Amino acid sequence: MCGITGIWESGASGSPQCRDQLLRAMTGALRHRGPDDAGFFADANAGIALGHRRLSIVDLSPLGHQPMMSPSGRHVIVFNGEVYNHARLRPELEKAGFAFRGHSDTEVMLAAIEHWGLEAALDRFVGMFAFALWDKQNRTLVLARDRLGIKPLYYGWGGSFFAFSSELKAFSAIPGFANQINRDALCLLLRYNYIPEPWSIWQHIYKLPPGCFLRVDAQIARTPMNVAALTSRIAHFWSARDVAEAGERERFKLSDADATAELDRLLRDAVRLRMEADVPLGAFLSGGVDSSAVTALMQVQASRPVKTFSIGFEGDDYDEAKHAKAVAKHLGTDHHELYVTARDALNVVPQLPTMFDEPFADSSQIPTFLVSKFARGTVTVALSGDGGDELFAGYNRHFWGGGLRQRLDSIPHPVRRALSGALRGQWFGRSLEHLTPMLPARFRLKNPRAKADMLVDMLGASSNEERYRLLVSQWRDPAAVVLDASEPHTMLDDPFMRAVLTDPAERMMYNDLVTYLPGDILTKVDRASMAVGLEARVPLLDHRVVEYAWRLPVQKKIRNGQGKWLLRQVLYQYVPRELIERPKQGFGGPVHQWLRGPLRDWAESLLAEDGLRREGFFDPGPIRAMWQAHLSGRADSTYRLWGVLMFQSWLRNDG
Repeated sequence: MCGITGIWESGASGSPQCRDQLLRAMTGALRHRGPDDAGFFADANAGIALGHRRLSIVDLSPLGHQPMMSPSGRHVIVFNGEVYNHARLRPELEKAGFAFRGHSDTEVMLAAIEHWGLEAALDRFVGMFAFALWDKQNRTLVLARDRLGIKPLYYGWGGSFFAFSSELKAFSAIPGFANQINRDALCLLLRYNYIPEPWSIWQHIYKLPPGCFLRVDAQIARTPMNVAALTSRIAHFWSARDVAEAGERERFKLSDADATAELDRLLRDAVRLRMEADVPLGAFLSGGVDSSAVTALMQVQASRPVKTFSIGFEGDDYDEAKHAKAVAKHLGTDHHELYVTARDALNVVPQLPTMFDEPFADSSQIPTFLVSKFARGTVTVALSGDGGDELFAGYNRHFWGGGLRQRLDSIPHPVRRALSGALRGQWFGRSLEHLTPMLPARFRLKNPRAKADMLVDMLGASSNEERYRLLVSQWRDPAAVVLDASEPHTMLDDPFMRAVLTDPAERMMYNDLVTYLPGDILTKVDRASMAVGLEARVPLLDHRVVEYAWRLPVQKKIRNGQGKWLLRQVLYQYVPRELIERPKQGFGGPVHQWLRGPLRDWAESLLAEDGLRREGFFDPGPIRAMWQAHLSGRADSTYRLWGVLMFQSWLRNDG
């Protein structure tokens, strides 16, 4: 895992020394991503320069140093990530006449691109990657990002430079970079608690979509802000939409036993490939289905106990460590657990603006950083179970959404809309709030007023896609809170960007795969792990597993009202059912309590009316009203407030 960056100066008129100093400053901003080595390349005639920070994982010798030049001298690459099947590609390339000096995957990538061409090579890579490839002969720069968006890559213009980087902080070193906040993107942050691609918090800086590559030539590089021209140069080498639609057309007709055996085989190979490292390796273990499956498949293929890591919070509602310990004991791993206090977690909060680089508001960012920091004390690489929910229907909305949809659709939409209007207001939520304590414990709702509001909105929704968007929205109308802003369209509200899928559960899973997964989950894991120089690998997102999962009938994923059915069958071959079967827990902490307690003064300073008014990004009225209701206990607005707080904290830290 590494950090990459680069600049291409318009017209190549600047001083080479100034370019060198700038590149070193930009690369230095990524030191946490690659603490082991730094490297630089410049093509002075073209005005382009590439920088690299290295976290040494495979081939620790100088032969793995980047930027790296191809055998012919034509191509130069800076690369972040891992191509796990490089050892399988190497013999074929050696037969074609390539001689390798070291054993890094970077060497294999360069040889593969020269031998097969860019798109054919990308098609054969199994891994996570973001890279920049300079073609000295054609004077073109290619930026590419892996199929699922595991590794980040930003690009755009700053001053007179076209630039790219693994993280936004590198752009701030560019002279003339305007640092203009994208208010429209701020609307997206309030809705989703993250900013989806292609936008970033900065004007004129964009995220390269997953599964894409972008060709940039001198004409584009010297045309600042020509977004339309750039967009036309973006091409897919892999499409989640194509995979999902093909999966529905070409279903596997497998028995339960055969489907389980095939998934076991694919997952074993995905895990095996990700166990290659020249440094200590372990796994995050929460005791849930996904992380337990990854750990079990590691241990069954390992020659010694796998090092596993879990953290727990004080209080049963947030403590998964006891479940992880039981799974670890059964599997025989070398288990490490850490119980963190509220103070440990709160000490992370001031670091979040720098760590996440643009406002990011999934509060599980805190425990993800803590477990990454804990693991980094022992290992340099950790395998994670991320991706199982999106592929195998692990979220509640996947398996109860279908029944709810049928009930709602049985009522004519005009009737539902009228009923929604009649129920809207304080009395319905207040009534549900008063009723909840009278119910048996297992029927009591958490945050009943918010659930009442959701039910009212769902009644009025006109389509399954609108319901999904409501389910994943924090602020329902963020443009009413963000001043001088208009919320951009995303695939969730643009019918032309959606996959054509019949099953409502699969449409939700697809939406999660292409929005929530890269925008939230993978962003969180990348930034939290990279902040401590830890490489996190996600075997469930091996694209071969993804393609297999999409060809499975929904009944292989959702059965008897429970998700992840097939993944559970694989896991039960290694871990007893009773160690796994329990209600799903979120990986978070009691943020709602912290905001009323130890974080109250911090939050009050960020939400003070005079500050909000002076900074001019938010209408203070609704935010102050929400904050007061949260403090009084009348409502739990943690998720909506956390989005505002993360922006405010980032703004004051960055400004």
